[in-house]
Amino acid sequence: MANEEATPVFQIQRVYLKDASLEQPNSPAILLEQQQPSVDIQLGVEATPVADGIYEVAVTATVQTKIQDKTVFLVEAKQAGIFEIRNLPEDQMGPIMGIACPQIVYPYLRGNVADLITRAGFPPVHLAEINFQAMYEQQQAQAAGEPSSVLAQ
Repeated sequence: MANEEATPVFQIQRVYLKDASLEQPNSPAILLEQQQPSVDIQLGVEATPVADGIYEVAVTATVQTKIQDKTVFLVEAKQAGIFEIRNLPEDQMGPIMGIACPQIVYPYLRGNVADLITRAGFPPVHLAEINFQAMYEQQQAQAAGEPSSVLAQ
């Protein structure tokens, strides 16, 4: 039994769309504009303990398109996963929750965001692949007070 307790556990319990919203505040007039809109995409990752050895890891995306200063559409979505993580060394927990878990959840978020935008009547916006390791390392450097060479856009 003691041997069993020391065995590392990493299991996906569930992946789900936790939150999604779509706004088209200037429709229908903005839809008649001929200009190409600008697109701004923001991403975030958060990890929350749920129970002993159970964690929720969520990746959020905010996609805003504008023509000049008027919003064409704004999509906010949060994709989450519940993970069972046990018996891992403490120094591995940060990378697991900041890199491995988001890599599992992110493809679902990409699909849901593209689908939501398409259902709103627009061409899909495909979120780029993300290097969660680089993102995690940048956050660690910022938390340590080191200057970062990569700035979030």
